[in-house]
Amino acid sequence: MDTLIIIIFILGYLAITLEHNLKLDKLIPALAMMAILWALVSFGIDDFTSWFDSAGHKLVEGFSGFTSEEKHHLLEETLLHHLGKTAEILFFLLGAMTIVEIIDYFDGFATFKNYIKTKKKKKLLWIFAALAFILSAIIDNLTATIVLITILQKIINDKNTRLWFAGLIVIAANAGGAWSPIGDVTTTMLWIGKKVTTFKLIEYLIIPSLLCVLVPVLIASFMKPFKGSLDVVEGETNGKPNKYGPIMLYLGLFAIIFVPIFKTITHLPPYVGMMLSLSVVGIFAEIYSRSQFSISHAIDTEGDDSQGFHSPVHQSLSKIEMPSVLFFFGILMAVAALESLGMLFIGAEHLKVIIPNNDIVILLLGIGSAVVDNVPLVAASMGMFQAGIDDHIWHFIAYSAGTGGSMLIIGSAAGVVAMGMEKINFFWYFKNIAWLAAIGFLVGALAFMLLRNF
Repeated sequence: MDTLIIIIFILGYLAITLEHNLKLDKLIPALAMMAILWALVSFGIDDFTSWFDSAGHKLVEGFSGFTSEEKHHLLEETLLHHLGKTAEILFFLLGAMTIVEIIDYFDGFATFKNYIKTKKKKKLLWIFAALAFILSAIIDNLTATIVLITILQKIINDKNTRLWFAGLIVIAANAGGAWSPIGDVTTTMLWIGKKVTTFKLIEYLIIPSLLCVLVPVLIASFMKPFKGSLDVVEGETNGKPNKYGPIMLYLGLFAIIFVPIFKTITHLPPYVGMMLSLSVVGIFAEIYSRSQFSISHAIDTEGDDSQGFHSPVHQSLSKIEMPSVLFFFGILMAVAALESLGMLFIGAEHLKVIIPNNDIVILLLGIGSAVVDNVPLVAASMGMFQAGIDDHIWHFIAYSAGTGGSMLIIGSAAGVVAMGMEKINFFWYFKNIAWLAAIGFLVGALAFMLLRNF
């Protein structure tokens, strides 16, 4: 049964990795893999000799001597435990994504575009890299990439020039997401899983992450694509700007930043603070939406909204990337099945014998995250390593998984969304951007290893 479970996991993993070749959304194999794995665990529960206690971070003593009824009871408790931990991450992400969509509803992100006045490509590169690095730490790297490429499309007409800018935005967004507990899904997983704390994560990763983006951008600024000036810079936005846009932008960003503060003060899980932030942003969104109501809105409004206007909260919720949320659910619960059987714990012990240096293992994890999705890799590492909270292992994993994906266009959520928005060719990115990302990744990794002892 153990062998069959591993085969199912590998096949599901391959299907996720090859989603573009198979033309099959990765959420489908992720959900199928999760359901099949837990079904196999349930069918073979009487034959398993080991079980991992996720709450106690150790193997359950005397599990092989448990009765069938005791084993099934433990299975149900373990499943509920993992469901609860996974739900914490998913509801946190849903809250953050909804706040971002509410900001976009009021065209809040157009505020950034108004600050960009230069025509010089080199200066524009540094502006976008800085925005990507900072924004991704606040609203996550995926959303930051979407926002900045949308702005990029309104500023730069030349397709080839935009590709180069988009490639550097991916590197900067992933680097920015690595040092923030809300900047990347994998970092959020480590934070909610009580592997890292906000202040220690920032303390140890801000400099490596900064170097990870500074070095590639510095090199790129001397390259031909970023020399000279743009032919056209479109300064005007289409239509009348929303007067509540800037207010909702700053309110939404503050609400997201408030979440780690709320967690520190109350010691409650982050999703509780995120729900509070969402409710506050939602109140202002509804108030500002109603203040825009007029006869013309009532006539133009489609649907059956009896009040004559669409609720910004409802509309924002309808735009949430539910496929991504379901994918995270499927992959996290699938990895939880392997963890529950003790496979990750036992596998980690064997890996430590083969490669005793944890730094090499984590660097390989970072490189691997460029090839396969970093969510299951980090989920697996959380079951493999048993280090305490804020151990340097977790900080290095956060950095490697967060920035290693930049080396391939399919290696991160930011890369995949940039690929879709700008139709970036896999091999074009590999030829022109991958080496820059690799240099930044290695420089940041070396900086982390040098600084962690201080």
